[in-house]
Amino acid sequence: MAAARPTVSVYSKDGGVSSETIALPFVFKAPIRPDLVRSVHTAVAKNKRQPYAVSEKAGHQTSAESWGTGRALARIPRVGGGGTHRAGQAAFGNMCRSGRMFAPTKTWRKWHVKVNQNEKRYAIASAVAASGVPSLLLARGHRVEEIAEVPLVVEDSIQTIQKTKEAVALLKELKAFRDVAKVTNSRKLRAGKGKLRNRRYVQRRGPLVVFNEDAGIVKAFRNVPGVELVNVRRLNLLQLAPGGHLGRFVIWTKSAFDLLDNVFGSFTEVSQFKKDYVLPQNVISNADVTRLINSDEIQSIVKPAGPAVVKRTNVQKKNPLKNKNVMLRLNPYAKAYKHNVKIDSGKTTKSAGEKFLSVLHEN
Repeated sequence: MAAARPTVSVYSKDGGVSSETIALPFVFKAPIRPDLVRSVHTAVAKNKRQPYAVSEKAGHQTSAESWGTGRALARIPRVGGGGTHRAGQAAFGNMCRSGRMFAPTKTWRKWHVKVNQNEKRYAIASAVAASGVPSLLLARGHRVEEIAEVPLVVEDSIQTIQKTKEAVALLKELKAFRDVAKVTNSRKLRAGKGKLRNRRYVQRRGPLVVFNEDAGIVKAFRNVPGVELVNVRRLNLLQLAPGGHLGRFVIWTKSAFDLLDNVFGSFTEVSQFKKDYVLPQNVISNADVTRLINSDEIQSIVKPAGPAVVKRTNVQKKNPLKNKNVMLRLNPYAKAYKHNVKIDSGKTTKSAGEKFLSVLHEN
């Protein structure tokens, strides 16, 4: 976990480690919630949809009337005229050829979805925290095997880069260009109608560059395939967790990395940019539940030390209230108690010998 390291190294433009280190922001210790990120991403992504609908006239641009009853045919409206195949065909209905669709789509559908603000902030904090875990980056498909450190923090001098060739050279020095090459090799033709709608190709996502001030860095990086840029004050879940999957490879500038504590605050201090916002805390400090359950402290209470109990398997469970043997096994005094109850109630039955002796006594 990235939060295990108290400080992070700062790298220069030539890929070397500078003597300066920076404290890890508190947001990298936030809980990583893939379930929450997925649900928030699904809702937020719906806010970019463009309304669509079928034509209001579709399926109704014909003069058709029902023939009524008496012709051994359904009462669906039928096209008039003669001399063509179209004459006499059913029309208008959603089950008819060239008819309208059932419940035609309308442009006034509810396209946007409201998401709770605190929920969105929680998801963004989780995505930022996940960007500091190398295993999640590798699982998402990023080529970060040669990266010196995650999270990767670079000096602020990269914010003044003006040319794309300088940006490519920087990525090569940081050993991050493998992720860009992966994007270039993944470019392929889209399957489906999107080819006709100005989205002909699809490709993977590359690094996300987070900066504090734009002094030319946007123009330098924006033409590199797969690379995206965002200001640290406007971090977006759609960029931090594309597709709702955690583990985006992020390259931070030093000033942007420094500003994270002001943007998100800490577990005790309020954020300066988000009103009354405090980072969410983990419910448990150790997420290894299996290790907790199997620990000696818990097992000593769940299974106290004592004589070994033989575990019986495949034994039919019987009701002790209906089965005498089971009841006697659970309560050996049950037989004597039941006999005493019968004596007290006068319902005991005499044996043959007792009956004979009582008759002799009476005579």
